[in-house]
Amino acid sequence: MTDTLNIVLAQINPTVGDISGNTGKIRAARANAAKQGADLVVFSELVVSGYPPEDLVLKPFFQDRIEAAVRELAAETKSGPALLIGTPWREDGKLYNAALLLDGGEIAAVRLKHELPNYGVFDEKRVFATGPMPGPVNFRDVRLGVMVCEDMWYPDVTECLDESGAELLIVINGSPYEEDKTDHRMNQAVARITECGLPMIYVNQMCGQDELVFDGASFVLAGDAALRLQMPRWQEAVVTSAWSRDADGWVCAKGEVVPANDGLDAVYNAMTLGLRDYVNKNGFKGVILGMSGGIDSALTAAVAADALGPDRVKAVMMPSPYTSGDSLEDAEAAADMLGIAYDSISIGPAMEAFDEMLAPQFAQDSGGQDKGVTEENIQSRARGMTLMALSNKFGHMVVSTGNKSEMSVGYATLYGDMCGGYSVLKDVYKTKVFELCCWRNETFPSGALGPDGPVMPERIISKPPSAELKPDQKDEDTLPPYDVLDDILKCLIEAEKGIDEIVARGHPKETVQRVWRMLDLAEYKRRQAPPGVKITSRAFGRDRRYPITNKFRVEG
Repeated sequence: MTDTLNIVLAQINPTVGDISGNTGKIRAARANAAKQGADLVVFSELVVSGYPPEDLVLKPFFQDRIEAAVRELAAETKSGPALLIGTPWREDGKLYNAALLLDGGEIAAVRLKHELPNYGVFDEKRVFATGPMPGPVNFRDVRLGVMVCEDMWYPDVTECLDESGAELLIVINGSPYEEDKTDHRMNQAVARITECGLPMIYVNQMCGQDELVFDGASFVLAGDAALRLQMPRWQEAVVTSAWSRDADGWVCAKGEVVPANDGLDAVYNAMTLGLRDYVNKNGFKGVILGMSGGIDSALTAAVAADALGPDRVKAVMMPSPYTSGDSLEDAEAAADMLGIAYDSISIGPAMEAFDEMLAPQFAQDSGGQDKGVTEENIQSRARGMTLMALSNKFGHMVVSTGNKSEMSVGYATLYGDMCGGYSVLKDVYKTKVFELCCWRNETFPSGALGPDGPVMPERIISKPPSAELKPDQKDEDTLPPYDVLDDILKCLIEAEKGIDEIVARGHPKETVQRVWRMLDLAEYKRRQAPPGVKITSRAFGRDRRYPITNKFRVEG
């Protein structure tokens, strides 16, 4: 009977569709684990295909290549450590989200995901069949209770494994980051352990994949739910857990426990990883953004420098006649502090050209000559066109700089400040933007490629926000104060509260109704916005799917 096991947790960064690259990472981790004396190396959910593969996984020839790659990996396990991998897998004409044990040169066991998530960003029932309740996997005379991600979030699968004689639970995961998710994951794991008394290994992937970011933070819990090992967030790692059998079952030796920092540290790291992987995995040479002298572009530039390195970030100030001297100074100062390339291109000539070009048409209407939102939007679109021209010419991806508060209420211009390939602040409220800027000026994030020390002038944080599209303009001329706006938006978006519930928090009813109306009316804009990092529990996009044509109103 086996009385000791070295089980390695392999927290790696796969890329969706890169079968050869992902299997290469699996091989490298296995070689590393072999040097550590591993018996078994555990990887994350769908590590072979990358997660989530969405409809790509439905292509038969994609499935063929995955199967061939898995069989090659299996053949390599005739000696050395075994592998527990996540992969799409076909059985009896159906496609499953599966965990496969590769050992002794063959596919030694297959377990199929039973609980398929179908909410928020998940729609696995669209592409995968539901697997049966699993029984334990026999590995070196040890009965492993293998679960795939969502299987852990409900008691049924754990109960079935426990009753079938499992001695140790292993959960492979593709669990995306969102604020406060760490505690939620741990609470679910503790609940399962409390129900069965079995220890647990939890392995999560670490990567950015389009709008989702996966933070790793893999861990091991003892049978009494004590934390025995905690892997780092936001970085790849291959770590051994040493197990021994005693009279009460399997026990994991105490390993390193890396603090799983939450709060602003986690939000900033999520944005950094999301942008880095999006840019690098899609083959962009770097990024370019409009540097306005305001807080949103300053934070976006800081994240870009930390994610990619200052030498891959270009900032462009595009002043108009309404751009203040403070903004000109602050934009250049922030670029200097970050060490990024900085240029200034006036949009004044473009404004004049559009005025002249459109004057005959505008003159046909008695009010057409009055300056207003149309002319403000032309400025924003002139800036967007300038950035896109530079992007097309030199190959840097445009990063948009709008935040969640603005996108919620439509305080953004289609084909203007909304243009770009990616949005770092898409799911970050304006009040959080202020907090993050203060935090970054005081903190050097672990793994950051940008400079240590402050990254923007204090005046950028302290001055009133303004789009500077007309004289003396301030955001609060047309929007409620951001602390009020953000509280109402969180109630409407994340909490789905009704009017009376929000009013009870101290907000005027007419303000709540106005914000709700703006939120609904801006849906058509958000459908055309670039992807961006998911931070909250309800990001725009796959998390929140509202109709554009929508006559439901909240008045009265």
